[in-house]
Parts: sequence; C-alpha cells; structure tokens
Amino acid sequence: MKFLRFGPRGKEKPGLQDANGRIRDLSDQMSDLGSANLDPDRLAALAKLNPDSLPVVEGSVRLGVPVANIGKIVAVGLNYRDQTVETGMALPEEPILFAKATSALNGPNDDIMLPQGSVKSDWGVELGIILGRTARDVEQSQAAACIAGFTIINDVSERAFQLESTGQWFKGKSADTFCPVGPWLVTADEVNDVQNLNIWLDLNGKRQQGGNTRTMEFGVLHLVSYISRHMSLYPGDIIATGTPPGVGMRQLPPLFLEPGDEMRLGIEGLGEQRQSVVAFAPRS
Repeated sequence: MKFLRFGPRGKEKPGLQDANGRIRDLSDQMSDLGSANLDPDRLAALAKLNPDSLPVVEGSVRLGVPVANIGKIVAVGLNYRDQTVETGMALPEEPILFAKATSALNGPNDDIMLPQGSVKSDWGVELGIILGRTARDVEQSQAAACIAGFTIINDVSERAFQLESTGQWFKGKSADTFCPVGPWLVTADEVNDVQNLNIWLDLNGKRQQGGNTRTMEFGVLHLVSYISRHMSLYPGDIIATGTPPGVGMRQLPPLFLEPGDEMRLGIEGLGEQRQSVVAFAPRS
C-alpha cells in the first residue's frame, strides 16, 4: 500500500493512493500517520480497507512528508560502491553515520530554498527506510520486522558549510527544506526486492544520477541492525541509505544548485519527487 499525507504545511491529513492513482482520505481511520500507526500490523490492517469506501480527494493537493512527527533522521555516507569509485575513496569498513535536523523536512514537491550564503548546494537521491517498530540492538534477522516501509529522500547538502572552513556535516545537511521526503510510504510487501531498485535524479532535464540499490555496500537490513546497536530507533524514525554517483561536487567542473533549477528524482516502485530551487528569503 502507498500511504501519504496531503494538505497545507502543518495541516496535513493521512491518506492512501488507490490502484487508479487517486488519493483517498484516511482521516476517519486515524488522526494522522504518525508513530502510533506505523506498526506493520496496523498498516497491514489499513491495507485491507476497501479504498472505494474512503472519500476521494478531489483536485490538485500538496503532498507532505508521508510520516508525521519524525523523531530523527539518520543518514549514511559513502554507501554505494560505484560512488566510492567516483570519489576515489576506499569503501568504509562499517557504515558512516551522520544526522540531518528534522527542521529540514520538506514535502516531496515543495521548493528547495538555498540558505543564506549558499555557494555550493548539492543534491543526492536516496532510498529511505521508515521504522515501524522500536529497534534496539536487533540482529539482521529481526530487522525486517521493524520496518514500516520505504520512501524517497533528497539529501540536499551545502558542501561549503559541510566541508570547508569550520565545516560540519550536520550544519551542511540541515538547512530548512534540505530533506524532501515522499511522495509515499510504500509498505515493504509492495517492494519486490529493495536491493534491486533503479534510482535516478535529473537536473533541468539532464540525468545526473543513475544507479541501483544493488550496489549499496551495506544493505537495508544491515543498516537497521548496525544503527540499532548504537542508538535506539523508534517508529517514525527515518534512515537515509546513501546516494549513487553523480552529485554536483563530483562533476567536472563541479555543478551546484542555483535559483530557477528544477530537480526530478525517483526510485523504482517508490514514485517521484519534483522540486524547484529558490533563493533565500527570510521567513516572517
């Protein structure tokens, strides 16, 4: 099943997408698609509902982040073998972890706003894992039972903030709007093989990233297990699993985002995102 949240920012409602691509309102079934409703058994029960019994959402609506009240975003660096070839770096012996602030969360088609002083903002399409049960020191054999489903993440980064001067990954990754998520939470039963999904990103109509999750050095189950040994993972937490080759800072010459740019990105079976890049504007 493809679950989602729709409506104005801060006023999103829970929904699902039916077989004909129409959005159905789940508001009568739950107040929101948050941690209390992400247990795989709960999602399986919701998937048994007859979509025709749910109200159709008419017209064009904004899609929000498909999960409410996300507790933390744990991200993984250098996790694609072909990416390490591109960077000239050795494969890590264990996953490289960093975090993105939850204030960076953004709807899948919302504008990306460059932060003040940005000169090297970059892109990165990633497979996202959404936790449905608490994972604490779990074995790989237990990890699948902790997953609610999968989604798409654009790990937008300001490389100068991240890597130069007093660079810090956290500040380079966490500007407002720098973590678009969605369009859907796709339950694991609908993903035939999560380690064999095509993944891509276009900038202004030109393919920049193209890869497949089979080249991940550390797979989905490994990551859930590994991270759970270093911190508890809770329902609604998200893991961003790394990006394939083709990010802007590795282009020759380097290519970075500018106001007016358009990104389109997707993962096989998980949908697409579309974002316009806009200049920094102070918020009222």
